[in-house]
Amino acid sequence: MKRVGIICDRRVLDGMAVHQANDEYIAAVRDGAGALPLLVPSTDAPLGSADLLAAVDGLLFTGAPSNVAPSHYGAGSRPGTELDEIRDATTLPLLRAAIQAGKPVLAICRGFQELNVALGGSLHQHVHEIAGRLDHREPSGVSRDAEYGPAHSIDISPGGLLAQLSGLTRATVNSLHTQGVDRLAPDLKIEAQAPDGQIEAVSMPKAASFLLGVQWHPEWRWAARPLSRSIFEGFGAVL
Repeated sequence: MKRVGIICDRRVLDGMAVHQANDEYIAAVRDGAGALPLLVPSTDAPLGSADLLAAVDGLLFTGAPSNVAPSHYGAGSRPGTELDEIRDATTLPLLRAAIQAGKPVLAICRGFQELNVALGGSLHQHVHEIAGRLDHREPSGVSRDAEYGPAHSIDISPGGLLAQLSGLTRATVNSLHTQGVDRLAPDLKIEAQAPDGQIEAVSMPKAASFLLGVQWHPEWRWAARPLSRSIFEGFGAVL
């Protein structure tokens, strides 16, 4: 069975550092991609990218409550922003190394933002403050199903990787993010956009293997949604 490394968040629980990845990612890798999920911790001294890449056949960069530190794209941090700079120290070099090594990569939500920053792009820290943009944040005070429920449509770029995987030109996705792509990294290509023009998915045409980043959460009830199934099945097919 092929092995997929799933990036963990580093958080503090009862005064102790813990590494975590939501079960939805693990189930989607196991059942959707047909691969063995292996959790990759973000440690104080980052694990070596070469050692990690030697242990897995592909990587899934997960979403998280934390944001990529703005210092990585030359900006100052906004007050109240939750950061995870220990994770940044693992993921940003690992993304670049994985692409160079030709490992398949699926990047979701924070992982999507990490991908853009790792390759030289920048982020809007508060998309909802930009004139003409939707409020892409998750609703508060609702059930988990409603939180991850359909939020807005996306237009899928004709002829792109996402269109090839799914056969779709439009879909409806969930939305649980505050940050979003501002300046797109030079080597990335837009695969989908929200009605307000916010970039929702990217690929890298010059990558040696599968590389897809999506801003939404396809792992949530992945089997019930054709677009989500196509993403995980496509990822699994190239491992």
